[in-house]
Amino acid sequence: MDQLATVRHNLQNSINLKQRLLDDETVVALVSEISDVVVECYRNGGKVFFCGNGGSAADAQHLAAELSGRYYYDRPPLFAEALHVNTSYITAVANDYSYDEIYARWITAIGQKNDVLIALSTSGNSTNVVRAIEQANRNGMKTVGFTGKTGGKMGSICDLLLAIPDTDTPRIQECHMLMGHTVCEIVEARIFPR
Repeated sequence: MDQLATVRHNLQNSINLKQRLLDDETVVALVSEISDVVVECYRNGGKVFFCGNGGSAADAQHLAAELSGRYYYDRPPLFAEALHVNTSYITAVANDYSYDEIYARWITAIGQKNDVLIALSTSGNSTNVVRAIEQANRNGMKTVGFTGKTGGKMGSICDLLLAIPDTDTPRIQECHMLMGHTVCEIVEARIFPR
């Protein structure tokens, strides 16, 4: 496939997947429900945490910044943090315990009942993300998973699961960002109506 064909192919696949999401009323309702959970969290004095690995970690940090900074307009900040941003902590726990424990150990220390954990993993099987969800559940937090088609191990342990119906990692991540941005937009508008 030549370069132009690759561009067209990827654009078309992205459009097709997004059209499937648009046509699925269950997905539309789920994104609305996730937004409700985040709004309720903030109204009850809670915090929102995100976690993921690699590209999903970058997406987690991006979405946290949309809430803690601003999305569309100036307003007070909301507490949102990606769990991987303290590199000294991450490297210490990975070295002293295990990489699999980096998020669960931090959730043990900071996660509380009114908080929300939004966990991103295209496979749904990343051990450190799964353990973070399990710990968040033990802490009484609400857990939201963003995964790919099968949901993986996350499918049975999250309160809410947005499983993008595909197996292509880049397309899944694009949809995670679209749906994550949508949640940020709804939350901002409901918490700080203009």
